[in-house]
Amino acid sequence: MDCRPSSFSGTEGAVGLLHWFEKLESVFEMCECPEARRVKFATGTLEGIALTWWNAQVQILGLAAANATPWNDFKELIKREYCTREDIHKLEDELYNLKMVGSEIEAYTKRSNELAVLCPTMVDPPYKRIELYLKGLAPEIQSHVTSANLNNIQEIQRLAHRITDQAVDQNKLPKRVSATATVTPSATPVTLSDNKRKWEGDSSKASISVQSQNQQRKTGNYQSPNQQSSGSHRQGGYRGNLPKCNNCNRHHNGQCSKGRCQRCLKMGHEAKDCRSPRPANQDQQQPPAQQNQQQGNKGCYNCGAEGHIKRHCPQLNRNQNNNNNQGNGNNNNNNGGNNNNNGNEARGRAFVLGRGDAVNDPNVVMGKFLLDDIYVTVLFDSGADTSYMSLKMSKLLKRTPTPLDTKHVVELANGKSVEAAQVVKGCSIVLAGQTFSIDLIPIVLGSFDVVIGMDWLSQHHAEILCKEKVIRIPRSSQEPLEVQGDKSGAVVGIISYLKAQKCLRKGHTAILALVTDASAKEKKLEDIPVVRDFPQVFPEDLPGLPPHRQVEFQIELAPGAAPIARAPYRLAPTELEELSKQLQELLEKGFIRPSSSPWGAPVLFVKKKDGTFRMCIDYRELNKVTVKNRYPLPRIDDLFDQLQGSCYYSKIDLRSGYHQLRVRDEDVSKTAFRTRYGHYEFLVMPFGLTNAPAVFMDLMNRVCKPYLDKFVIVFIDDILIYSKSQEEHERHLRLILELLRKEQLYAKFSKCDFWLREVHFLGHVVNKDGIHVDPSKVDSIRNWPAPRTPTEIRQFLGLAGYYRRFIKDFSKIAQPLTMLTQKGVVYRWGNTQETAFQYLKDRLCSAPILSLPEGTDDFVVYCDASIQGLGCVLMQRDKVIAYASRQLKVHERNYTTHDLELGAVVFALKIWRHYLYGTRCTI
Repeated sequence: MDCRPSSFSGTEGAVGLLHWFEKLESVFEMCECPEARRVKFATGTLEGIALTWWNAQVQILGLAAANATPWNDFKELIKREYCTREDIHKLEDELYNLKMVGSEIEAYTKRSNELAVLCPTMVDPPYKRIELYLKGLAPEIQSHVTSANLNNIQEIQRLAHRITDQAVDQNKLPKRVSATATVTPSATPVTLSDNKRKWEGDSSKASISVQSQNQQRKTGNYQSPNQQSSGSHRQGGYRGNLPKCNNCNRHHNGQCSKGRCQRCLKMGHEAKDCRSPRPANQDQQQPPAQQNQQQGNKGCYNCGAEGHIKRHCPQLNRNQNNNNNQGNGNNNNNNGGNNNNNGNEARGRAFVLGRGDAVNDPNVVMGKFLLDDIYVTVLFDSGADTSYMSLKMSKLLKRTPTPLDTKHVVELANGKSVEAAQVVKGCSIVLAGQTFSIDLIPIVLGSFDVVIGMDWLSQHHAEILCKEKVIRIPRSSQEPLEVQGDKSGAVVGIISYLKAQKCLRKGHTAILALVTDASAKEKKLEDIPVVRDFPQVFPEDLPGLPPHRQVEFQIELAPGAAPIARAPYRLAPTELEELSKQLQELLEKGFIRPSSSPWGAPVLFVKKKDGTFRMCIDYRELNKVTVKNRYPLPRIDDLFDQLQGSCYYSKIDLRSGYHQLRVRDEDVSKTAFRTRYGHYEFLVMPFGLTNAPAVFMDLMNRVCKPYLDKFVIVFIDDILIYSKSQEEHERHLRLILELLRKEQLYAKFSKCDFWLREVHFLGHVVNKDGIHVDPSKVDSIRNWPAPRTPTEIRQFLGLAGYYRRFIKDFSKIAQPLTMLTQKGVVYRWGNTQETAFQYLKDRLCSAPILSLPEGTDDFVVYCDASIQGLGCVLMQRDKVIAYASRQLKVHERNYTTHDLELGAVVFALKIWRHYLYGTRCTI
């Protein structure tokens, strides 16, 4: 094999880039190239404009950082440069509109796989890849593959190839060019995987007769073997003067013979498969050996006799009847009547069908039943000697398999044999409300979890009623037990939107159905340990005005501030209806009352995630004259540092938290708001006031102070309980719920989660392994469009900066973007900025999991400095705790290398002082 890496110059296009990736990765595999050196090795093969582009990246990122880029990140980086958006859009259009031509399934699958690699957004998640592949299949193939209900693209492609081969053999699809352009003569049939015959031998035993070849020479249809093997793709091209046929793409005179049998001159099959009698004069011109061979070909493939074909063979039918009568005791292995087994070997048959074939097959019954309290898909198959289950299913059952006395060789329907050495005994299967015991042998199965064969069927004298799809099991002194299988034989057909419109225009009946997940269970309070003992904490709604607490909401005005009143906003009819409804609810709860205050703020509505409206008061004018409460909100990273060593979590979200705190009596008039239906004021803290978060944070800190930072953290109205063990968590959860009940603070049960091993909290995901970025935030970053103004750059960097502790060299990567936000800098978005923007998005989307610090020992700080900025990494026991970086200040650019390195150390000690103060650490 050629181990030399291929080069890439940037002019080969998207497909050339893909082939370069494939060649490099095969070289990496053979040479066992480590991940850290792959980019350095790959960039050594760049040349031309691609090399120039990489040199520019090195200048942006620095040589060390560029060579340390992960291989997958580098692939995305170079794809964005040499698979431009226009190229990607063209490839995406090609993938979306890709269609299978005729029976050329190999070419269609190959091109589909190539485009899937080049257009990853089109095939993520995997079901989109499957939908696109199915959409482009020929209609004859698509319906069968869709009905199989597979969810693996490799299995779908194999099934599509197999069904296409069958369709070609049955003349439902035209012969492939690759199959009809070459005739391979032979005299010896060998069995292929699809049970067709392949002919091999020398030219003296050709399956095309000499007379047929002579006839072709006379009419101009005959082609030499060289011409046939090359077909229409030979390199030299056609140099003769015969006209080109539009049917077979070859050059000849006269009528085209493509797809025509040269023995009976009928369309749809070849001479080697023809069953028509051969003309006498044609037989006399052939040698006796060839006559015998061809005459044998027109007979039965099972017994060799003439007058019938294999599926009507009496001998085959007789053997099958004998097998069914003998049931499980027959060990005929269907190998020409040879029943001799080697050693202690038992042979069986499992004619396992695919799910789509089983639904449409009238001779089998399938359905879903309970096996050891697990729903499984079961096939009742009288063609299987023994009962089997899939290997995946055997791992789910909590049973220990026992070894078989004799090795069991199972012959599948595709001719392959698999060995089984174990059996799972005493499994319980529930059929029509009655439990039966069954022994199952684990083997590799296709679309079914369990296949019930003749051993179980004969033991219970079961009768299969194929037409009704019913299994009838006799019972003594009772009526027979009837097990109803799946009667649905209809194949789900998927049509396009345009076809659906056409059907509607023709007057067809359409039914609009909403598909819901019936298996999804609603969370119930009584099902959750500890929580079920505190139903008072989780009411359906707030019971009324909250009690007077140790903290009340105050509104202190700046000196000289006068009352402000604004006219109400105009609202849509639906908003007015919602306003009237919510005002009535607030009045009934006692949260508001009619007012005659000189203050007045307008009302507007904001749509919530669930589609309902939230009434908001526009308190912006009041907030301008309010003295700000500087009570601190906790730092997010400080909160997460408290979670070290925890592995059990519960999250509690207070119900309308602000409405559980009263407004000080003398400040009630300042909360007044004006509506179409009157003038009202709040008795509880409303949303939208500037000091509301600080005051509520003050309340929660006072309430939870005994347990704060021991096993609970609070951020405004979100409470997180964390523990190191299940027993601890039970005790901690009970303490917090008792505290909430005592303080009459109420939670919204639907938004709470308990007994979690992984929790989403404040834009992060926390588990026992550490902390990582919330996937929902990653989606927002991934879909962020390129900024067009400095303000949009600041917005993006604000979101990205929230997760900067996860990104090594964040400041260096973002430097081309931050430069455009400086005063006096002309905004010019170029390739450098686009590269930095996309690279930063990629790093954020693939951010690592950071460990939480454990104790105060074994900290190691790594520092680095360059002319682009300072960077450092905090580690503990070989685990990354955090990354930090910043750009150089103006005066620091004049520092020597020694001073810059020292500056990086000082920067690290300052930013991580709370970790390192008073401890011994390594720098």
